[in-house]
Formats: sequence, C-alpha cells, structure tokens
Amino acid sequence: MKSRPIVVLTALNLEYQAVREHLTEIEVHRHQAGTRFEVGRLGVGGCRVALGLTGKGNHHSAVLAERAMAEFDPPAVLFVGIAGALWPEMSLGDVVVATQVYAYHGGTSEDDGLKARPRAWEIPHECDQIAHHIARTDTWARGLPEGERTPKVLFGAIAAGEVVLDSAVSAHARWIKQTYNDALAVEMEAAGLAQAAHLNRSLPAVVVRGISDRADGTKNDTDAEDWQPAAAANAALFAIALAEELAQTERHRERTRKDGNRTMSETVRNIAKGSAQVGVQAGTVHGGISMVQQPRSVAPEIPVQLAELREQISKAQAAGEVDRETFVAAEQELDTITELLPAPGEGAGSRLMLALRKLRGLLLDWTDLASKVTAIIAALRGAS
Repeated sequence: MKSRPIVVLTALNLEYQAVREHLTEIEVHRHQAGTRFEVGRLGVGGCRVALGLTGKGNHHSAVLAERAMAEFDPPAVLFVGIAGALWPEMSLGDVVVATQVYAYHGGTSEDDGLKARPRAWEIPHECDQIAHHIARTDTWARGLPEGERTPKVLFGAIAAGEVVLDSAVSAHARWIKQTYNDALAVEMEAAGLAQAAHLNRSLPAVVVRGISDRADGTKNDTDAEDWQPAAAANAALFAIALAEELAQTERHRERTRKDGNRTMSETVRNIAKGSAQVGVQAGTVHGGISMVQQPRSVAPEIPVQLAELREQISKAQAAGEVDRETFVAAEQELDTITELLPAPGEGAGSRLMLALRKLRGLLLDWTDLASKVTAIIAALRGAS
C-alpha cells in the first residue's frame, strides 16, 4: 500500500515550479472537480508529495486545501511560497516559518474607528519542534547554489489578508503594525490554509515563506531583480526538508501503531478435550480469550458482539467521535462480516478474517472499538 503523501500547496506558478524541481516519478492526479495535482517523490526514494496550485487569496487556498485534504488524507499540509517582510532588518531571501497565522482583515467598523477582531491559528507543537530542529542543523541549505549566502530561518507570526501590501506608511500598513505588531511577514493565503486544517480535525499545517520584498513600496524593484524566484527556491528547500521529517515521523507513528496492534492480537488459547477443564494463566490479557471444545463452529456470542460493536460505532458517529467517512467504511466491513459469519468455510474464512482486520485498521484511532474487534478475531481463531 502506498503511503499517504504530504500535501504541498502554492499560490503562484513560480512557487509551484520551485517545489516541483525536487520531485521525481511525477504523475498527474485528476480530481473529479477538475483540479490537477501532481504526485511524486522527493529525490530518489524520498517521501511522497502531492503538489497543488491554489491561486492567490485565502478563499482559494481554503477551498483547494480542503479538497486536497479530502482527496489524499495527508499526514500534514504545507503552504510554500513568497511573502513581504514587515521589518527592515529582515533580508531578502530569508525564510519565515509561521508559528502563528493572523487573519488580519477581521474587525468591526465603529464611529471612533476600526476595531480589530483577531483570528489566529498556531503551528502544531510537533511541527514547530521539527522545523526548529531542521533550522538548527542547516542541512536543509545544502541544495543552495555554491557560494550563495545561507538564508536565515526566522520563526514568528505571519499576517494573511486579501490585498498586496506595498507600502510602509499606508493606512493598511499602519493597521497591521498597530494591531499585529509581532508579525514578521505579510501574504494572502495562510489564513485559508489554517482554517481548512482546523476544520479537518486540526490536521497539521505549516506555512513556509521566502522573503521576496519588503512591503514598503520597493516591490517593483525587487521583483525586477528576480527576488521572487530566489525567495521561492529558498522556501521550497526548507519545505522539502520539513516534508521529509514529517513523513518519517508519520512512518514511525504507523510502526508504533502496528506493533501495538500485534500486541493486542496476542491471545491465550486453551482447548479442552472431552470433559477436561482449563484455566487461564496470564499476566496481562489483550483482546479476547477463547476457551472452546473441539467441535469447531461459530460461537453464539460472536454475532451478539458484532451487533453490540455496530451499535457502539453508530453512537460514536452520532456523538461526533467517529467521522462520517470512517463510519461508512466500517459499516461496509460489518455488512461483509455479517454475511460471511454463518458459514466461514476455507475461502469464506480467509475473507472473514480480512474484513475483520480491515475493520480493526479503520478503528485504530478509537482504542475501545479496535479492542472489541481484536476480541472477535481472537474468538474466531480459537474456534477454527
């Protein structure tokens, strides 16, 4: 089974190209609504990445981010591109990782002026820790052209609005400085991404931006000096290093889950022959214990356990604890299991176990439910 790709989104074609240059084995992935993603690997044997172009603005980024999240079920989403610096001491080409994203256009207009209604999202702690680690090692910058200055990696807030800021003294600029004084950079897509990620069970999302201008009226000059592609390239270099680390973290998490699942699956089987009686000797018991006599048939309690499990999943979905997609998939597997259960011959028996394992895999995030499936598997194995 292919691993879930890290989703990387950009607003501009030059940002898209900066990331795409690092991909191999690229294949086009067509979404049913017409959106085209490209899925490839970072270098040779690197993690899988699904790359998408959103266009400018928070509304576009929110819609396309939501679409990518639903399509690929990624472990994390990155938004990569360029931004304008809000502080004069920042250098062109520096990289900013957003520790916080402000949607700075929120407010209320009253007689005595515009009052801010701040909306903000913080970077997930684990992502923040990984990004700081990458910045400390400087290994991410090995792909820079020889002799080129290694950009600084700055961590701080990013302000995301709906207009291009190219003035240090306009009313717009003064509003940002006064209300969001800790923001390092300004851009137009991060708030959309952050909101989409928040609505998707707080999916890890990180914004990485290269500084291409100073948002002070000199944008035309810096654009003419090709700082946009240079800043996009720096942001892409850091982002791909971050994507690899996030993918490794996810692989480690999956291995841990599988190891835990195997532990849960270990059962004690004691078979009594004739009139013999058995006891159970165990320190810790995971899953279920089956004590059966030799006529092999489906134990009458198993259909009851399945019915109880189906009811518990339905209640968890109604309470918002289990998402709709997982609920529908679990119901399909339960239907298959119920159909195969009365006469699990050799062929049907293997299909029954496969359906049960699929069901357990769907419910791994809900330990109590997964444990009940493990108990049913153990009981069936004991009766086989």
